[in-house]
Amino acid sequence: MKKRPSIALKPREGRRARAGAPWIFSNEVVMDAAAKALAPGQLVNVKGDDGQDFGTGSFNPKSLIAVRLFSKLCDAPVDAAFFGERLGRALALRDALYEKPFYRLVHAEGDGLPGLVIDRFGDALVVQTNSAGMEALLTPLTMALENLLSPTTIILRNDSPSRSFEGLESYVRAEKGEARRIALEENGARYFADIGAEGQKTGWYYDQRENRAFIAGLAKGKTVLDAYSYTGGFGILAAKAGAREVVCVDSSVPALKLAEESAAANNVAIKAFNADALEEMARLASAKETFDIVLADPPPFVKAKKDLEAGARAYRKLARLSADVTAKGGLLMLSSCSHNIDTERFAAECAQGILRSGRAARLIRSSGAGPDHPVHPMLQESAYLKALVYALD
Repeated sequence: MKKRPSIALKPREGRRARAGAPWIFSNEVVMDAAAKALAPGQLVNVKGDDGQDFGTGSFNPKSLIAVRLFSKLCDAPVDAAFFGERLGRALALRDALYEKPFYRLVHAEGDGLPGLVIDRFGDALVVQTNSAGMEALLTPLTMALENLLSPTTIILRNDSPSRSFEGLESYVRAEKGEARRIALEENGARYFADIGAEGQKTGWYYDQRENRAFIAGLAKGKTVLDAYSYTGGFGILAAKAGAREVVCVDSSVPALKLAEESAAANNVAIKAFNADALEEMARLASAKETFDIVLADPPPFVKAKKDLEAGARAYRKLARLSADVTAKGGLLMLSSCSHNIDTERFAAECAQGILRSGRAARLIRSSGAGPDHPVHPMLQESAYLKALVYALD
């Protein structure tokens, strides 16, 4: 067997990795000619300058995150058996959490599989390999998925922007079966998602499951604005719970069509509007229209650290406009899926935006993603979702 190459850390570097984090950054690595010559995604052994073994990881000399660790042991096999063990562990947790097979099966580092996301829709799996290392391991990964679940469909949904940081191409491909409109169940409701190129991300956002249930529990008899509704996850569940009126606003026509199909499947009515959510909220505010519950769950405003200040201003504006259309005594939920803005800064911007709307508020709930999105305890970046619910005066 060919000897696995080694990567060395610079003196006194690797502080987070020594504490148990699975990432090592490029500025911590001795990036000599031998290291630079390694192919992106190559499995390596990682050693500190003091001789400490950091274990087995994938290495990408072109990425800011140079090493993603798979094991604390050097020369650890990363093959179909390895994936079988990690996937089996992930599946056991989800089986304990949920009665039906609709959930995030693998949440990257949170499940010990860096760079990998898998969402499960019954017998269909949507797979994202977001690192060069995981891309290079697609064959043993697929073998393990076949052995564990025998899915009818495996879609490689590899069009996330993060792949560009790894030097990877963007593509969507059916590894098995075909990409299609698919049904799923969540919180007792039936939804439809597009797991092909027309859908966003993997086709559905399982991360908001618990937050949707919380809002639905308060929606009976209320008017609801679901801004950035995508396929109507929040709005449809609120309507099913007895909301008096639900308005879904999104910039995607295909997503709104799926929302209308899902509403019909649940025997509820929604009003779907194709518009920019911020512009629509500004129009509604000018018309003095308000809603008892307002939900704003936008795409990431802070896609990279360099975008932090501009993104923070965008969240502040979102909070202001959302508060403008929230009725007196109403509820406002603001979300961020940007891991590059932390909870404290996001909450501060939301508070400022609500204040600029001239409203007083009480924060009644602060939450993140559901338990099928486990967080690596030494990698707060894996706790990306933030959802804040306010009661406004």
